[in-house]
Amino acid sequence: MSAPAAAERASLKDWLALIGGVLGAFTAILDIQITNSSLADIQGGIGASVDQGSWISTAYLMAEIIVIPLTGWLGGVFGLRRYLACNTALFIAFSVLCAQSTSLGQLIAFRAGQGFTGGVLIPTAITILRTRIPKAQQGIGITIFGLTATFAPAIGPSIGGWLTEAFSWHYIFYLNLIPGPIAAALQLTALADQRPRWRELLDGDWFGVAAMAIGLSTMTFVLEEGQRREWFESDEIVRASVVSIVGIALFLVRELTARRPFINLRVLANPTIGGSTALMVVLGAVSLGSTYVIPLYCAQIQHYSARQIGWVVMWSGIPQLFVFPLMPVLMRRFDPRVLVGTGLLLFAASCFLNVNLTHDVGMDQLVLPQLLRAAGQPLFSIPLSQLSTAGLPPRDTADASALSNMMRNLGGSLGIALLSTVIARREVMHFSAIAEAMTENSIRVQERLHALIAGMHADPAIARGRALATLAGQVRREATVIAYADAFWLTGVLLLGSLLTLAVLRRPGRTAGAAPAH
Repeated sequence: MSAPAAAERASLKDWLALIGGVLGAFTAILDIQITNSSLADIQGGIGASVDQGSWISTAYLMAEIIVIPLTGWLGGVFGLRRYLACNTALFIAFSVLCAQSTSLGQLIAFRAGQGFTGGVLIPTAITILRTRIPKAQQGIGITIFGLTATFAPAIGPSIGGWLTEAFSWHYIFYLNLIPGPIAAALQLTALADQRPRWRELLDGDWFGVAAMAIGLSTMTFVLEEGQRREWFESDEIVRASVVSIVGIALFLVRELTARRPFINLRVLANPTIGGSTALMVVLGAVSLGSTYVIPLYCAQIQHYSARQIGWVVMWSGIPQLFVFPLMPVLMRRFDPRVLVGTGLLLFAASCFLNVNLTHDVGMDQLVLPQLLRAAGQPLFSIPLSQLSTAGLPPRDTADASALSNMMRNLGGSLGIALLSTVIARREVMHFSAIAEAMTENSIRVQERLHALIAGMHADPAIARGRALATLAGQVRREATVIAYADAFWLTGVLLLGSLLTLAVLRRPGRTAGAAPAH
């Protein structure tokens, strides 16, 4: 595929190719989070427990993170047009199969199929952008791509909750029948056909591929399942951690020493590429972590329905549509590092607004923090997408895009694992601290117990037992709310700490020489 680097303006066909790639990526990222607000309905529909149901998301993420680093190499082997359109079609097929699943085993297998094919769609959108859109217009292209990185995960739970309540959980998968065929048609129409290079497939670095697949998939399993299995108290988590460390170590050694590695890790030696990729971990952690914590708080403390949770989460998504059109202008006028820093600060501010969380904080009080997230995420993610592939030749662009998307996904799993662990551990600690401070001799405790007993109109002994249970439940609720506040505080501190990474970034066009293509 030719790159119109010297052209002043992209043709209609170039823009159609980009839109086809972005639509596919949008659909794939949407499906990462779209099941979150509907898991209870899905579990009930297929007869799965909560622990079993967690595999509905884990299977997708494990498969996706395996295929993302392979996209640059396999796209060259099969030809980008053929590779992308086939995976888009397969993603649609697996979505339909997910909707028609009648057992947990079927749904997990088809979700893994979605992950294997959807993981192809995400980094290839950036590859199309860098190879088809002239440099002068890439700010517009990056803005269009930004819809995939921030808008899709923000609205995923909202759409999933609405479809589940209005129709059934099956429709969250049938939804892909709308953008999927359009994306495939655009890809087939606008991308040039390329002859496959089968010899490269036979001579591929299969040892590196195997080590990467084992290492990254087991790491994703550890991050997704660790908290539910009590981390290293579980023999399964311990074994998976050992396998992950060995697999990733072998992968790194192999790719840095092989004559023809399947992915060029040396692009990370460029400070801007490496620093941007590191910040992608932060982006994944805070964007996916926030769409994990907010719905969980709303369900556990406020007892909101799926639709109400979707309404709360929507305030971090829909307003982004008004920010995105401004991004090309902002990226022309301001240093992208300034925009990334501003986005980080806005996101951190949204977290610190929730530090004084109480059980009375509901939909109305959560709107302002969500609006700050909506303003901060495009400022953070869109310039970062530009920086993560700046100044690279086409083949290394594909690898850098794959690495940045892989790290964003790992960051999402890491963020969810960290926040779920913090909430669980801090809730226990706060419950113990509050319980120790409350004794039956305390005047306030006695007054509260008498008030509860007086309103029960039951046998005194039974009423006292019920009052104590109610009081314990209230203490548990308050401990949980404080734990959520701790999670927001930690997220805000980590966001402020990540500002230090901006010191190693350089403006596009001033980056150090890129690593040679391979």
